[in-house]
Amino acid sequence: MTRLPLQRTRLDGVQRRLGTQLLGGFRGSWRRRSLLVLALLLGFYAGENLTALWLEQVGMRPVVVLVMVLGLELLVRLRTRFVGERPALAWLIADNLRLGVVYAVVLEAFKLGS
Repeated sequence: MTRLPLQRTRLDGVQRRLGTQLLGGFRGSWRRRSLLVLALLLGFYAGENLTALWLEQVGMRPVVVLVMVLGLELLVRLRTRFVGERPALAWLIADNLRLGVVYAVVLEAFKLGS
């Protein structure tokens, strides 16, 4: 039994765009995918260790959090200013590093109960 092709409706267009956005990170060469996964894991590792290290050295949690938030916000602002429609691999790696750091910090906050 053959399936009939879908008509080009607005719902079909929304579904296609959503599928492309969700699964777009899994396309490309193995080099690109592995670099992106490594960047995500390295960001998580750095986020876990940097928060613990800075909390030990500085000792003031609000200052550490403020510095990290300002650094991440600066990275987001630079990306929106310099990146066009299709970001280069370096910007995707920077995004994954940022996501890993944010995930580590949020996970640490949940572990601490604050």
